[in-house]
Amino acid sequence: MKMIYLDNGATTRVDPAVLKAMQPYFLDRFGNPSSTHSLGQEARRAVEDSRHVIARSIGAKDHEIVFTSGGTESNNLALKGIAFANRHKGNHIVTTRIEHDCVLNSCRWLESQGFKVTYLPVDSEGFVAADELEKAVTPRTIVVSVIHGNNEIGTIQDLKALGTVCRKHDVYFHTDACQSYTKTALDVKKQKLNLVTLNAHKIHGPKGVGALYVKKGVNITPLAHGGNHEHGLRSGTENVHGIVGFAKAVRLAKSRKYVKHMTLLRNMLIDSLLQIPDTRLNGPKGSKRLCNNVNVAFSHIEGEAVGGYLDVHGICSSTGSACSSRSLEPSHVLSAIGLAPEESHGSLRLTLSRFNTRSEIEKTLEIIPGIVRKLRKMSPLKGMISRI
Repeated sequence: MKMIYLDNGATTRVDPAVLKAMQPYFLDRFGNPSSTHSLGQEARRAVEDSRHVIARSIGAKDHEIVFTSGGTESNNLALKGIAFANRHKGNHIVTTRIEHDCVLNSCRWLESQGFKVTYLPVDSEGFVAADELEKAVTPRTIVVSVIHGNNEIGTIQDLKALGTVCRKHDVYFHTDACQSYTKTALDVKKQKLNLVTLNAHKIHGPKGVGALYVKKGVNITPLAHGGNHEHGLRSGTENVHGIVGFAKAVRLAKSRKYVKHMTLLRNMLIDSLLQIPDTRLNGPKGSKRLCNNVNVAFSHIEGEAVGGYLDVHGICSSTGSACSSRSLEPSHVLSAIGLAPEESHGSLRLTLSRFNTRSEIEKTLEIIPGIVRKLRKMSPLKGMISRI
């Protein structure tokens, strides 16, 4: 039985071309990029060439890209680094209720260190209103952090509108773009961004490498101290093969045909799944949703159970963020858009990649309705509701 992988929001398979680009840096070009000999300088050139690719992809300058171990480290460095470097200016941070856990937990930790955090509400589709941000900003606000494309429900925020508010109040603006990077427009100048979190393994690159865009002139405090690598912001020998793989993944992902392909498959899934009775779409439809994201809630059943049956059929799915998939608590994102706990527990997330095919989606759509019917027949909740 051939596996159908529909959990690309958790991670993606490494593109074979990415692996090929990385391989020489394991065995032949293995030098430390801080070394002055020829092998080390070859590694340094590879790192800097990769930095240029990633900088250019978001409209940044090469020296504004800091390589990290991934999205979680980049988000921690952005928030904690900004907070401590600018404590003399203020102690207030603004974020949203639908951020990734690494942002929310960083904010909670900063609260324990004396910072004040405002968690902005969102509407029923997960959008942050610019006027809500305007009301939340105070003279003590130092940074605003808003996720670009939500990892659970796919909502794409209007960064330009939010960035305009931040620029007006002279407040730093950070976005977590791990899910949106290469799938929708990201331009640090047009969207008035000061800090941007990027990740390789969501775009068919390797795990363990990411980047943080830090606009020139933005002062942040490093979290790790050592050999003054990455402009002194992230010490430690650079992950050369990972960085090379990251840049190759970015080059490959730039084709708009991939976005068009994923959008077509996404719409197939949404249109068909919504024909199942008592099923709702979580998040928006259309161009304001990530091209690869589908999140639906089936009433009266558990999304985990649907996912379990799909797994038996060789289809990989999820109920939300992979980073918190072991938690029995309702998704904080679904709660924020107004779902009751029982509705949240009925959610299923299917996330696509450019490697998924139409035939895979057709097969998935043949299987899901039967699983839902079977589970609803077994559901005591469905029986109780039908008798009311």
